[in-house]
Amino acid sequence: MTKRQKNYRVYLPIAFALVLISGIIFGFLLQNSASQHKAISFITGNRSAYHKVDEIIRYVDNNYVDSVNQEHLEADAIKGMMNDLDPHSLYISAADFDEMNDPLRGSFQGIGISFRIEKDTIMVINPIPGGPSAKVGLMAGDRIVKVNDTLVAGVHVTNNMAIHKLKGKKGTKVKVTIYRRGVPKLLHFTITRGIIPTYSLDIAYMVNKQLGYIKLNKFSATTYEEFDHAVTKLRKEGMKKLILDLRGNPGGYLNAAIHVADEFLPKGKIIVFTKGLHRPKTVAYSTSKGQLKHTDVAILINEGTASAAEIVTGALQDNDVGVVIGRRSFGKGLVQEQIRLPDGSALRLTVARYYTPTGRCIQKPYKKDDFKAYYAEAYRRYLDGEMQHPDSIKFNDSLRFVTPKGRVVYGGGGIMPDIYVPLATDTLHSFYNILANKGMIYQFAFEYTDSHRPQLRKFTDFSLFDKGFNMTGKEYRDLVAYAKSKGITENSRKVKLSEDRIKILFKAYVGRNILNEKGFYPIYHEIDPIFKKAVQVMDKRHVND
Repeated sequence: MTKRQKNYRVYLPIAFALVLISGIIFGFLLQNSASQHKAISFITGNRSAYHKVDEIIRYVDNNYVDSVNQEHLEADAIKGMMNDLDPHSLYISAADFDEMNDPLRGSFQGIGISFRIEKDTIMVINPIPGGPSAKVGLMAGDRIVKVNDTLVAGVHVTNNMAIHKLKGKKGTKVKVTIYRRGVPKLLHFTITRGIIPTYSLDIAYMVNKQLGYIKLNKFSATTYEEFDHAVTKLRKEGMKKLILDLRGNPGGYLNAAIHVADEFLPKGKIIVFTKGLHRPKTVAYSTSKGQLKHTDVAILINEGTASAAEIVTGALQDNDVGVVIGRRSFGKGLVQEQIRLPDGSALRLTVARYYTPTGRCIQKPYKKDDFKAYYAEAYRRYLDGEMQHPDSIKFNDSLRFVTPKGRVVYGGGGIMPDIYVPLATDTLHSFYNILANKGMIYQFAFEYTDSHRPQLRKFTDFSLFDKGFNMTGKEYRDLVAYAKSKGITENSRKVKLSEDRIKILFKAYVGRNILNEKGFYPIYHEIDPIFKKAVQVMDKRHVND
């Protein structure tokens, strides 16, 4: 063996060790390089290599000092994304899905009552006729003391708590324990939950021999069917003109609005068109199917009229059909699509803007970092004087449009009515305004109804109630004393000046308590300035003009 070979054998173990160490170091460096590459991708936004949100949530979940709820982290991340978009894109958790969507489905699953929380107790206002609660014998005025043996009275129950306890899948049973005035013992009922319809049409009735009235509170899956049925009924009763009340209507389904607007328009007219960055322009045209193409219409709107309700209003106004009366609408011109996620949650994403037939987008401005101001804008209208003085409203001349008959309309912030009716704030009726705004008349009427149910049961329809019930002088004095006990006083002159209005609103509230909306609106309309203006205008318009 040569000297060189001996030296080689001596250093061979050292060489192997160096190779092994080099391999370890190289592997470490390679892993570190990959991690750095991931980090660089994370920073630069290379989505094909890395997903920021998923990785951050995973990293927090695996490394945070305390335990975390991964689902909550995901939900908060999604909500953060929505806050950077617009006021109407939103994330709906699985727990809130039914509550958010039931109003637009046209039905829900539950026991079928309308209720309110009164003195920390769930009080039945009315069982829905033919519903599960009515079938087992629940009555207006009943107090729900227990649900499935769990006490719900005197435990600070909320509306949401009550809803979650009483709603449930069709066919499931719920036990309720009831206190009924005049009955010495508690009553026990087992109710089988069912499908409960929810209506988007509050009332349809004839104001006079030719003029009908329909009020829609939203645009749901059943709105067109309800509307079509009501129109057929009113036409049989002689309707030649219509007041369509969309005040306080927050909107709903686009297709429902299109179908309602189609009722009034001749064939081939644009109802609405939508477009977005990832959505091609889509135009909805009127058909020849509508019942109301020769029926004059007044559309009533206010600051609570939004979205689908504005689509109907804009479609008729831009096509020179009817007359719009009231106050400037909310100004929502964004269209949302809803997708259901695998865990039961959902995302409502704004995918397009809608435009009225003249090309108006009536979406009012918003700042991405201040959605609260967006929703409070209607309140700003009070402070800026718009509610009392329409001249204070400033329109951008670049958003000026003209209808086929030359009517000037504007985009960029709701729909301005053709006839503006300011909010009534006259000092002569200040006592009425105070009591109405503070809910005193509503509360007094509710307590009156609850303590006079035996006497009120004889009023089985509106005609009997309207003719047979009025607030007496003594009852009015009791209301004044009730208000005084709550710290509200006024001089005798103003108390007297407000008496007639207060008596009418009190009667309307009692009517609603025993007969639902059909007992409320025909009475309330006697003191409703926008409605009264509409009747005045429509009475002067010729049929089929």
